[in-house]
Amino acid sequence: MTRKLRKSYRFALRSSLYITLFTTTILEALLFFFKIESYIIVPILFFITSFAFCFFIIQYRVERFIYKRVKKIYDDVTLLDIRDFQNYPITTDMATLTKEIEKFATNKKLEIETLKIRENYRKEFIGNVSHELKTPLFTVQGYILTLLDGAMEDKNIRKKYLNRAGKGVERLIYIVKDLDMITRLEAGDLNLHIEKFDIIELVQNVFDLLEMKAAKKQISLAFDMNYTKPIMVSADKERIQQVLTNLIVNSVKYGREKGTTEISVENLIRNKVIVRVTDNGEGIEKENIPRLFERFYRVDKSRTRKEGGSGLGLSIVKHIIEAHNEKIYVESEYGVGSEFSFTLEKAE
Repeated sequence: MTRKLRKSYRFALRSSLYITLFTTTILEALLFFFKIESYIIVPILFFITSFAFCFFIIQYRVERFIYKRVKKIYDDVTLLDIRDFQNYPITTDMATLTKEIEKFATNKKLEIETLKIRENYRKEFIGNVSHELKTPLFTVQGYILTLLDGAMEDKNIRKKYLNRAGKGVERLIYIVKDLDMITRLEAGDLNLHIEKFDIIELVQNVFDLLEMKAAKKQISLAFDMNYTKPIMVSADKERIQQVLTNLIVNSVKYGREKGTTEISVENLIRNKVIVRVTDNGEGIEKENIPRLFERFYRVDKSRTRKEGGSGLGLSIVKHIIEAHNEKIYVESEYGVGSEFSFTLEKAE
């Protein structure tokens, strides 16, 4: 496929042709007027020489003219990332330059939009952290100040207020620990201790730990079937226990009274199993599902704050599963229930 002639060449060719035709015509007229011999051969030689000379001069000057101005564009755009153009020579072709600038503008637009999203997320995150820490801090401060103002003399009030202040401090410690863990997970500083263990036994241990919490709402914790044989997996046992605990606690927290939280463990592919945590609770609306694993994101802020928690549980779950190079999924229908599931590697 023949390549199109560069626009700068076409410009130089046309300009040279116009100049040469004009000067040759003048020359031939002069030769004819003064009746000088060879007024045909001389103009032809003059035409060829003049055309070649004009073409190279005009082409050189045009390219230098464009180059200087294009280079100035490259140098003057202060937002330009040097990586965008450092692997390419400066072009003097306007079409190529236009494409490069359009590509650059599109990339920068996407970067700016991404930065705006991150900035909004940062503001929301800082606001959430501030609120989560402020609430227990003010609670503890209020009880302590009340005691210092004279309530300390009453033994019953003193004990009650100290207990409540203690709960506020525990909540603060809980939030700080979760923040520390998620920071380490995101930075990749949390080392996993991979071992072989029975996932059925681990789920039963979590059921035993949370039995009383579930009993308060008359929620039953159960397997989907009777697992007679162990299912061995390879993972960090302590972290997977934390994942199961967080998911089941959430299921109980938002579950219906006299409801059910059910765990199933199924073969997914040859070397994978999938663990499902299913409930028949209130469910999650579709618009909230994509943000469930964000730090401090709350579907129902008023209710969640009454239920307690750091607001980091699902975010921690996601980071732990991803640290194992596994996947976590969520399916939910509002008013029907939710299912959180994650994959684990089978032990050989």
